[in-house]
Amino acid sequence: MVAGVERGYRYRFYPTAAQAVLLTRTFGCVRLVYNLGLQARRDAWQQRQETLDYQATSALLTGWKKTAEFSFLTEVSCVPLQQALRHLDVAYQKFFNGECRFPRFKSRKRSRRSAEFTASAFTHKPGELRLAKLMDEPLAVVWSRPLPDGAVPSTVTVSQDRAGRWFVSLRVVVPAVTAPATTTMVGIDAGLNRLLTLSDGTTVDNPRHESRERAALVRAQRKLARKEKGSRNREKARVKVARVHARIADRRRDALQKVTTRLVRENQVLVIEDLAVRNMLKSHTLARAISDASWGLFRTLLEYKAQEYGRTLIAVPRWYPSTRLCSVCGGRAEKMTLSVREWTCTGCDTRHDRDVNAARNILAAGLAVTACGADARPQRGTTSRTGDRR
Repeated sequence: MVAGVERGYRYRFYPTAAQAVLLTRTFGCVRLVYNLGLQARRDAWQQRQETLDYQATSALLTGWKKTAEFSFLTEVSCVPLQQALRHLDVAYQKFFNGECRFPRFKSRKRSRRSAEFTASAFTHKPGELRLAKLMDEPLAVVWSRPLPDGAVPSTVTVSQDRAGRWFVSLRVVVPAVTAPATTTMVGIDAGLNRLLTLSDGTTVDNPRHESRERAALVRAQRKLARKEKGSRNREKARVKVARVHARIADRRRDALQKVTTRLVRENQVLVIEDLAVRNMLKSHTLARAISDASWGLFRTLLEYKAQEYGRTLIAVPRWYPSTRLCSVCGGRAEKMTLSVREWTCTGCDTRHDRDVNAARNILAAGLAVTACGADARPQRGTTSRTGDRR
């Protein structure tokens, strides 16, 4: 276990009119500097086969501030602008390492509105936070939970979501989570009728947050469609739609945070399926339900929590036929549709619950990989990609 881990503590705050104006201007300047830096790096390579790094773009930023066209950049704190260029440099490094695609220009309407302040651009005291250019008055932060004792924020990120809500995120280093080791192992099968089914028979109901809010979402979207483009009323209607989406996302994340924390606390080894969620979303009949279940977020939360708690997380290959394989005798059933929730093994006459059987097979396959490096393949015959889809 590492001595400490980085965590972000996010709080909502309510800026004054003057603070909102300056922060909104900062968001715009951050986006502009990022785009200027990206354009400069692209032109340098295309025209002169020259590679610019962060130091070179930072020097360009100094020159941009001295021009009449971009003199307004001096009205906001210089730190978020420099951080934007650092983020651009990181994006280039990840691209060359094959971790992401080539950096793209930020859009005023679609890009996330945020600005990052380092330690030189903010002051923090218990219950008080002040930002550069806004030192006269602290931010009205709702401190919903205290920071860990002795934690000193290294960066502060101010953001505004599409629903118009303001947030501040403080990055701190906290002691690693210590949890007693257990001997419990669990296989996890993700589904739609049930959000999760565990190998011990425990199930987690699918809350279907989007389905519950669908009527409100439809009403808000219809009102938005009637408004004239570019009008203030359309912007108000857009915010109402965004608030419904934000309410759905908040409830979904809260539920997944709770269930993933419980899983990593109670189990030493967790085995899941390596689902290709992005490909599954191409299904026109199941895309909405899969998005509402948010399997990708579930795995992301489970991965970082398992690492922090010192747990072992194993991903079984996605083509492993966990549903059609009998967890008792290893017999393999014929292809079955999603409507089949229970089936009987012809080899041992065992009656299986579809999801519980899949979770048990996932656990067995994961333990086989861990114990002897065996490949997670069906015991009988070969497996084709078409046949293994569930």
